[in-house]
Amino acid sequence: MTARPLRFGALTASLALLAGCVSPTAGPSGLYAAPIGNAPVTANPTPYSAALYCLADYARRYNLPSPRIAVGRISDYTGTVSADGGRQVTGGASLMAYSALAKAGARIVERFDTSVSELELRYANNKLIGEPAGAEESQYRRILAGQVPGSDFYIVGGITEVNYNIRSAGFDAGMGEVDTNRGGSGVITGKVFVMNIAMDLRLVQTTSLEVVDVISYQKQIIGREVSAGVFDFLNGNVFDVSAGQGGFEPVQLAVRAMIERATVEMMANLYGAPGPEACLNAANDPLGTVGPTGGYYAAYPNTDSNNGQTRADPSRWHDRRDGDVRRSRY
Repeated sequence: MTARPLRFGALTASLALLAGCVSPTAGPSGLYAAPIGNAPVTANPTPYSAALYCLADYARRYNLPSPRIAVGRISDYTGTVSADGGRQVTGGASLMAYSALAKAGARIVERFDTSVSELELRYANNKLIGEPAGAEESQYRRILAGQVPGSDFYIVGGITEVNYNIRSAGFDAGMGEVDTNRGGSGVITGKVFVMNIAMDLRLVQTTSLEVVDVISYQKQIIGREVSAGVFDFLNGNVFDVSAGQGGFEPVQLAVRAMIERATVEMMANLYGAPGPEACLNAANDPLGTVGPTGGYYAAYPNTDSNNGQTRADPSRWHDRRDGDVRRSRY
C-alpha cells in the first residue's frame, strides 16, 4: 500500500472521529451532543463601576438621602442594523441604567415595566386577590390611597450616534519564489479600525418636568485583526497553512460604560459630592469641600458652578486613571 492511500485513510478516520461527537440518536441524557464551554458566570463591571459603589458608600457614611429615581425609555435612535438583520446597538440601555443606579445606592421606583403591578391592581380592585387565611380584616387585598410612592426624578434619553470607520489602517505583505518547486510563499496582513458610539441623557424633575441635568458622552471602539499564512508545494503535495487573531471591543459594553459614567455624574450632583475627592478615606472629610452643588436635590440655577465642566475629563471617575477612585476600592 502506497503512502498516499495511508494518508487518505488516516484523514478519513480523523473526520469520522470528529463526526462521532454528534449522534443522530439522543443519548441517555436526552442530548444529541454535550455543549462545549465551562466558563462561569461573572460580574460585568465597567471602569466606572468602582465609582458608583464609592458614591453609595459616601452616601451611607454621611447619611445622605437619595431621591426616588425612575428610568424611562433610553432608546436606540441610530437605526443601525447589523449584517444578520438584528439591531447593531442594544435596546436594553434602560435596564443598564437601573443597574447603575442600584450600584450608586439610589432609591429606585419602577416605571419602565408596570404591567404586573397594573394587573394586580385591577385584580385587587375587583377583589380577586385574597389575603392569607386567618387575617383579622377582609380576606381580599385592599387598595389604599397613596400606597405607591412617586418619583422625584427620572432619567430618559437615547443612543444618538454610531459612526463607523472613523479611522482605519492596515498592511498586506507577501513573499514567494518564482519557481514553485524551489520554495513556497507567505503572506501576512493586519488591520486596525476605530468607530464610536454616543449617548445623550437627561435628568428630569418629575413634578415640574424641568430638565435639571443633561449629559452627552461618546466612546470610541477599536477593532484589530492580524493573520499570516504559508503556501507551499512539497514532493507533489500542497500545503496551505494560515493562522490569525482578531478582536473587537464590545459595542454593548461601551453603552454600559457611558451609562455608568453619566449615572455617577448625576448621582454625585444629587448627593452633593464634590467629585472623585469624595472617594478618599473617611479621614479626609469631603463635606468640607462641597460647593454649590451640595444638597439633597440638584440646585437648578447652578449650571455655572456645578461639575459640568469636569465631566469632559476622560480620566474622571475612571478606576485606572483617577487615583481617588482607585483608593476608594479598598
